[in-house]
Amino acid sequence: MKYDRTYNFSAGPAMMPEAVLEEIRDEMLNYQGSGMCVMEMSHRSAVFQKIIEEAEQDLRDLMNIPDNYKVLFIQGGATLQFSMIPMNLMKNGKAVYIETGAWSKKAIAEAKKVGEVIVAASSKDKNYSYIPDCSDLDIPEDTDYVYICENETIHGTTYQTLPNTKGHILVSDQSSMFLSKPCNVADYGMIYGGVQKNVGPAGMVIAIIREDLIRDDLDNLPVYMQYKTHADAQSLYNTPNCWAIYCCGKVFKYLKKLGGLEAMHKMNQEKAKVLYDFLDSSKMFTGAVEKEVRSLMNVPFVTASKELDAEVVAATKKAGYDNLKGHKSVGGLRASIYNAMPKEGVEALVEFLKKFEAEYQG
Repeated sequence: MKYDRTYNFSAGPAMMPEAVLEEIRDEMLNYQGSGMCVMEMSHRSAVFQKIIEEAEQDLRDLMNIPDNYKVLFIQGGATLQFSMIPMNLMKNGKAVYIETGAWSKKAIAEAKKVGEVIVAASSKDKNYSYIPDCSDLDIPEDTDYVYICENETIHGTTYQTLPNTKGHILVSDQSSMFLSKPCNVADYGMIYGGVQKNVGPAGMVIAIIREDLIRDDLDNLPVYMQYKTHADAQSLYNTPNCWAIYCCGKVFKYLKKLGGLEAMHKMNQEKAKVLYDFLDSSKMFTGAVEKEVRSLMNVPFVTASKELDAEVVAATKKAGYDNLKGHKSVGGLRASIYNAMPKEGVEALVEFLKKFEAEYQG
């Protein structure tokens, strides 16, 4: 059976690969002969144990995760990590943050509740349209970690070069770029990502953390907020988000079949080029980000007025291109073109925008 599917440009929850959704549909009522849906299944069962173990191993294969890193499936999404990270990693009570947009700004606000936060660089002066130079940051010796949001979902910037942390631990929020390209995990102390943008359904974060950063001296911290709790229990301290783990596992296998993250990166570059080439040639639409740091995942753009922005959004929605309205904090338009967005979807959007521009100017 074929279903009418819209091209969904939402920043999250976002599109999932159609082939994965079809597999999930086929297993919905009876997962591999178990007689039940994964949503009904005990997280302590042998069937689910195999699901979570395979999901972790497939992710390790995709990212070449070293053995001295733990993979944790934690409920609460990426926002909970804004608090968990400083609670767990601030030994000296001090951290350096780079402010590049809405999500790093929120992380800074939460970390300030736990300890001292030094904002060593910021792009706020130009509405977060660039990534500041992080080659020679002022990092105090007793800094516990350096924190970045590697791809800013709202403002559409991404790091091309990681900051020089001068030997300090690097922590990265990769939510909206997770699994979109190869990643050298050993460059980081911790990587995390809310899965609803580029991997699966909402309600879970994947945290990849180096074992030596997992502390056992946090007796005053609520047990669920300790990475040690989740690491010791293999993400099964309590009932996890079984459904999200199952769906993410399907996506991991799908990515492996495609050829891994190198193949995915090539596809992402090709489809982003279609949209950016149009924006660079358009007289009506303008990209909102400096070219050198443009995200392959989130593409914000504007017209000459808020009124025209709204008119374009209404027209795209009517034509079947959904969720192109920019975030409420910045306005304009934004196309999120994650892994699951096919190149055909981007091409179709560009053709529509070209036609809209021609008719408007005509």
